[in-house]
Amino acid sequence: MSESTLEAPPVPESVPATPAGDVSPEPWTLRLFVRQHPWWTVAIGLVAVSGVFVLWAGTRPGYDPYGWLVWGYQTLHLTLDLGGAPSWKPLPYLFTVPFAVFGHYALYLWMVTCVAVSLAGAVFAGRIAYRLVGPGGRGRYPAIAAAVFAGLAVLGLEDYMHDILSAQSDPMIVTFCLAAIDCHLLGRYRWAFVLGVLAALGRPEAWPFLGLYAIWAWRRIPSMRWLLYGGAAVILFTWFGIPEITNHRPLVAGQLALKSPRELHQNKVVGTLGRFTELEYLPVWLAALAAVGWAVWRLNRLVLMLAGGAAAWVVVEVAFALHGWPALPRYLMEPAGVAVVLAGAAVGWTLKEAPRIRRGLPRWAGIPIVVVLVGSLVPGALARMRNERSDLHHERGRTHEIALLQTTLNVLGGYRHIRNCGEPVTNVEYVSAMAWFVKLDVGFVGHRPDFELHQKYPIVLFTPLVHGGWSVLPWHTRASQLARCSRLKAAYVITRRHPGGVLVRR
Repeated sequence: MSESTLEAPPVPESVPATPAGDVSPEPWTLRLFVRQHPWWTVAIGLVAVSGVFVLWAGTRPGYDPYGWLVWGYQTLHLTLDLGGAPSWKPLPYLFTVPFAVFGHYALYLWMVTCVAVSLAGAVFAGRIAYRLVGPGGRGRYPAIAAAVFAGLAVLGLEDYMHDILSAQSDPMIVTFCLAAIDCHLLGRYRWAFVLGVLAALGRPEAWPFLGLYAIWAWRRIPSMRWLLYGGAAVILFTWFGIPEITNHRPLVAGQLALKSPRELHQNKVVGTLGRFTELEYLPVWLAALAAVGWAVWRLNRLVLMLAGGAAAWVVVEVAFALHGWPALPRYLMEPAGVAVVLAGAAVGWTLKEAPRIRRGLPRWAGIPIVVVLVGSLVPGALARMRNERSDLHHERGRTHEIALLQTTLNVLGGYRHIRNCGEPVTNVEYVSAMAWFVKLDVGFVGHRPDFELHQKYPIVLFTPLVHGGWSVLPWHTRASQLARCSRLKAAYVITRRHPGGVLVRR
């Protein structure tokens, strides 16, 4: 080695030497912020995309989310009653109570929150799949392919986008489960436990897994014990304490979930397994099974534990179905989300390991296999996109009907006037929206018009019209109410001359 290579290059005379430690900070740029704060960037981006998505979709929440919004409003006014549907779950309550401070904007805050958290599930699925494959001698592209496949497959779960559009909480729970797994793999055990608690506040199926994790953390990380005690206290108080305070029925969640109209009426074991497998297409399940087979061959304990956890969740759901709870497909999205992560890992391993199976195979040997897998999913993906487009059209029509209901209430004198004339009554699918508009607990809005018409107490019946709009009929009105309530006998209808609707008195 020559001496010249050990000598520092001369400093040009025109550039003064910078003293050691006197380094000027790099000027702030958007690129610098993204590089230094990737998680803040992703979070801000998801919220922005979610806001645009909510505005573009133009839909409104489903039955349950309107009920959750009612919970928030009634809690602020100290009048919460959980005696009516939807069945109690604490997770949305954590959001709808603070959102209720913002009045009617609580609806939009909940929808944006739901969409943002739900879409984050694709991010965490991709991160886990990327970590399972890992960059190797072939570079990063197999791991990137695994991440992309897993993220898209989560968003492609059956009814996943429908649940997002209707502001259901189940896609959020998928995100919390995947985020907990990701944080554990990163060594952020406290965050993993907190995210597990959030998942447990949404679905009781998560309780056994969180309990096992708490036992492991209690033994391995003594400094977490106070967090573990706090998490257990939060779960017990929110699931059982709040129902006891409001209704003196600590088990109200399970009681309301019984005798659901969507309960399985055939063989409940086969039916639950069928609902689970229908969440994804056969090639994805085959890829997930291939990942499990690869894990058995390579003794990959992490993959085997993920697969075992997904299978155990399904077993718990089967037990719930046998107990009489509905075992809806969306209650099985969490194990399906883990399964599609394994399918993504199988894609990455195929690209990474196929050339090593036999000497002489080209580096691109795994690409045709992945192309065949993806190609087999294209027809199903296109069919699902058509279904989602049709569903979006249906949801927008339902949203229009809900907007007309609110307009009808307003033009008839507002919710106080309606309540002064009798109990609001409507078809069951609109009961929670009606409760939100008239500021009553859902259990205080009639949902059986034929039954209510034969009772003796005053009611105000709202009936949706075939071509849009609402018919309103006060019934059993007391003599003292006739003067102020007789003008409620009306209809808010859509006509050619009044496409936005017009009130017609009867």
